[in-house]
Amino acid sequence: MHNTNNLHHKRQNKGNTPFAQLQTIFEYLHNNVATASMVADATGIYQKNICRYKRDLEKAGRLWEIEKKYCQKTGFKAWYLTTNPDKAPKHLLTQLNLF
Repeated sequence: MHNTNNLHHKRQNKGNTPFAQLQTIFEYLHNNVATASMVADATGIYQKNICRYKRDLEKAGRLWEIEKKYCQKTGFKAWYLTTNPDKAPKHLLTQLNLF
């Protein structure tokens, strides 16, 4: 049986809060184009958390899927992501500017 108190404490330590994780993911994808698996490997943040933050950032218009190709980490097809507007697909940026 797991000690849930210890697990909760680990998840909430400094630098591992939801905001810190979101900030880490955002900054990593601003400087790198990568899949969620590659981000997880580079940052140590669980992939499931990355997927949750990915969805939030997409809804906010701050994350874009660049292209779907084979992931360097897993070997499976996956979306390469960025939070850098300079690397975002131009047609999506134009659509955002219309609103």
